[in-house]
Amino acid sequence: MIEDDEGHARLIERNIRRAGISNNVRHFSDGTTALDYLFNGSDGPTMNGPALILLDLNLPDMSGTDILAKIKSQPKLKRTPVVVLTTTDDKTEIQRCYDLGANVYVTKPVDYEAFADAIRQLGLFISVIQLPEVEA
Repeated sequence: MIEDDEGHARLIERNIRRAGISNNVRHFSDGTTALDYLFNGSDGPTMNGPALILLDLNLPDMSGTDILAKIKSQPKLKRTPVVVLTTTDDKTEIQRCYDLGANVYVTKPVDYEAFADAIRQLGLFISVIQLPEVEA
């Protein structure tokens, strides 16, 4: 999960757990640290196979769309599902994310209860998603 808002990160993880998903969730609050882990981490997806990436677009050090482009340009990560979770509801930005390879785009409602409900539904989606096979 790449999310700079600690409250949103806790809410996302709590609702993913409520959906019955027990996989390890790594939280990164900036793009630089997240990309370093994704590309170079000894237990990261380029070393150990696919993951699912939850990506905020509005980060303190770089654009989420730049992160998405880097993920999708890396051969070992290009098939990794990316769910964009952001407050941006601009149609051009949404289309850009899909063009870059995002699998799902979820706009964070400003209202806490609506956001919690959206995350609960996302947790249900994640619980049934099939991850790609590891490429040799």
